[in-house]
Amino acid sequence: METGEGAGGPGGPDGQGIRFGCASFNQDSTSLALGTKNGYKLFSLTMVDKLDCIHESAETPDVYIVERLFSSSLVVVVSTATPQRMNIYHFKKGTEICNYSYPSNILSVKLNRQRLVVCLEESIYIHNIKDMKLLKTLLNTPSNPSGLCALSINHSNSYLTYPGSATIGEIIVYDANNLSTVTMIPAHDSPLAALTFNASATKLASASERGTVIRVFSIPEGQRLFEFRRGMKRYVSISSLSFSPDGQFLCASSNTETVHIFKLEQMGPSGEDDAATWSAYMGKMFSAASSYLPAQVSGMMSQDRAFATVHLLSSGQRNVCTLAMIQKLPRLLVATDDGQLFIYNVDPQDGGECMLAHKHRLFGVDDDQFEGTESEGSEVTRPAQAYPSYAATAALPASGPVTATLTGYCEDGGAVKGEVIPEHEFAAGPVCLDDENEFPPINWCRDGTGGGRGRRS
Repeated sequence: METGEGAGGPGGPDGQGIRFGCASFNQDSTSLALGTKNGYKLFSLTMVDKLDCIHESAETPDVYIVERLFSSSLVVVVSTATPQRMNIYHFKKGTEICNYSYPSNILSVKLNRQRLVVCLEESIYIHNIKDMKLLKTLLNTPSNPSGLCALSINHSNSYLTYPGSATIGEIIVYDANNLSTVTMIPAHDSPLAALTFNASATKLASASERGTVIRVFSIPEGQRLFEFRRGMKRYVSISSLSFSPDGQFLCASSNTETVHIFKLEQMGPSGEDDAATWSAYMGKMFSAASSYLPAQVSGMMSQDRAFATVHLLSSGQRNVCTLAMIQKLPRLLVATDDGQLFIYNVDPQDGGECMLAHKHRLFGVDDDQFEGTESEGSEVTRPAQAYPSYAATAALPASGPVTATLTGYCEDGGAVKGEVIPEHEFAAGPVCLDDENEFPPINWCRDGTGGGRGRRS
């Protein structure tokens, strides 16, 4: 799943990251990418007690943006040395596919199977990811110094969202496939801080700079579906939002020590909660009473609190979180800017305090010192593996449509027999690629000003 971050994790183009400049999970949370002072690292997230470093590059120093396209070989990298240039690599071949230059610093990059979006402070560039052609430039967008935006991972509903105002929490929903504005959502009274879509692009979650309330809206209609209160005692800076793969849960991390998980409970056909619990009963009682109370009071009473929580070892650290299925169980993953990855077990029935399953050191045993009595993290392993090409995993076969039960290749594990390859892992139509002419099949890349030049792999 993609995370609702601002500009590139702990550092940013002008920031001071502790051990790395950024951390991002790929679109389906099967991989973690780190931008470091020496380059970038890619980790596979298929096991709880084992963290495999599948690639490490030292060619580009001071990376503050690194984004991987699902489990493919395509990686987008931006460095503080050249913050106006985006480099696209085929990391398994060790070659650069192309590079683009832009009028100002790149603040964030988002990608799915159809589109690659580059966000600057006052403009957004939308590319066709198959040939890297520039399709649309959104100029004079409201000032967005954090580069906040979100791109849905669903290939058929490729929605882009970004702030519609620099002073209040307006959200612009843009159709990146048809290149047209869909709607504007008046989400919050204060400026936006985080945005994220669910996997099917039917829901959008948002948080403002105050960080007290998280709202979920239907897409493309923009109707408010849920409100969750993170807390009332203090304003916080929410750094990450992420839906679970099934869209039933939403996690939120901030600069505090607490990570919240909210449950999106649906109403039954009769309008009653599916689970007749005491909390559901009290919620209906409060909802009925809210019509007789002042708006501010009724608003607070109608908002649900966290279904589950995690308390990190310390507060004030930049972090990114995601919800994923690992070894067939729901997990919460939190990467912190001191080089740690925490994996927690989530109880989808009862919630409560999540139990720490494992803690990994992203920079090896000797790089960090840990306190507390929690389980010691494991060393990062770097197995020698032969990977199939991007074309073998991302492109549709020429013979007929792909179904949700198609078996195929997993780039982290080779041939997978009997396992389901999700529909969103494949492009919407046939892509004519082969091992010698990898994706994207281009000779030249043009930047927003017409001066960029790319290289084929």
